[in-house]
Amino acid sequence: MRQPGLEPGAVHPPGLVEKLADRIRRGGPITFAEFQDSALYDPEAGFFTTGGRAGRVGGDFVTSPEVGALFGTLVARYLDEAWRRLGEPDPFVVVEAGAGRGRLASDVLGALPACAAALRYVLVERSALLRSEQRGLLTIEPAGEALGPVAHSTDPDDVEELAPGTGPIVASIDELPGITFEGVVVANELLDNLPVRIVERTGARWSEVRVGLAGDDLVEVLIDADPGLAAEADVVAEDAPLESGVRLPVPTVLADWVAAIAGVLRRGEVLLVDYADDAVGLATRGQGAWLRTYRHHERGGSPLEAPGSQDITCDVPLGYLRSAATRAGFTVAPVATQAAWLADLGIEALVDEGRAVWRERAHLGDLAAIAGRSRVGEAATLLDPDGLGAHRVIALERPVR
Repeated sequence: MRQPGLEPGAVHPPGLVEKLADRIRRGGPITFAEFQDSALYDPEAGFFTTGGRAGRVGGDFVTSPEVGALFGTLVARYLDEAWRRLGEPDPFVVVEAGAGRGRLASDVLGALPACAAALRYVLVERSALLRSEQRGLLTIEPAGEALGPVAHSTDPDDVEELAPGTGPIVASIDELPGITFEGVVVANELLDNLPVRIVERTGARWSEVRVGLAGDDLVEVLIDADPGLAAEADVVAEDAPLESGVRLPVPTVLADWVAAIAGVLRRGEVLLVDYADDAVGLATRGQGAWLRTYRHHERGGSPLEAPGSQDITCDVPLGYLRSAATRAGFTVAPVATQAAWLADLGIEALVDEGRAVWRERAHLGDLAAIAGRSRVGEAATLLDPDGLGAHRVIALERPVR
């Protein structure tokens, strides 16, 4: 769940409404997914391409890594456990999808994980602006250093191999790697930003909610859903009894993304942390609850309002994610809340350790004392059952192919 931050975000960049209106006039109403993708990633006026980001200061919303270093410390513990489950491979490739400005990666490396010497950490971030900001937190190497050999032979007949024991190496790219690897894919609050199509139950049929025009204003337009979309909507619905007028998100791009991960992850695990719900929950809560916008560190307005000026985020349909993962060849572990997952990783012991440091060093007021006290507040936010603690953690396993 996005959490309010502290500072105002970016103002509405001009021009995107006009671009969308021209597109609709030429080709007819567009899918909500097409609208959402433009609103978030238009090269000139998209939310994330013009400065939208997570962060307490200078950001638009706060995610778990932005709360403090504690979340990254626990993710590092998870990565060590996954590395050991895989037999301690070297290299151990970790791909963080939707890496933003690199805060999670920085905290993971700062925790000095046991897998560090084997670690090749690859940040995948679509926004060029956010990729440029990663260099303020991390030493970024060329992608070939993380995904290819780092020791080169002068003999042209030698076969170059990945050099062991040379990690951690960090690289940054704008899309998933084009080669297969063994390791882990991490996506924290990425899936909620993947574009979704929206359907509405109309009797025994599905209608699609598209974005059209009324004069110069962007408005919703209902059309009959095509057979392919209707079939995917049935997967989201999970056979739940739905009344006419109920709306659901259909994240077909999510299915494509999971299939793409399956195509590059030769063996390993996928860690997904996001807010999600089943079909009954989505239908009961309604579109206003599962489709949200954020700007100026507060909830924004309608998704069609001032596109490009606000984040557009959607709960992940759990049944659809499970189906997409199974179709792609993954084994899906039982879903946990973030609070339960962090408890299993030992967050309470870390908090107790922080309290002890604070008691011992509070009179000094040094960095160690402040960090110890900070852990207590960070943990409360990360475990909040009405906030970040309610996030769902979905683990996928990719067996040897």
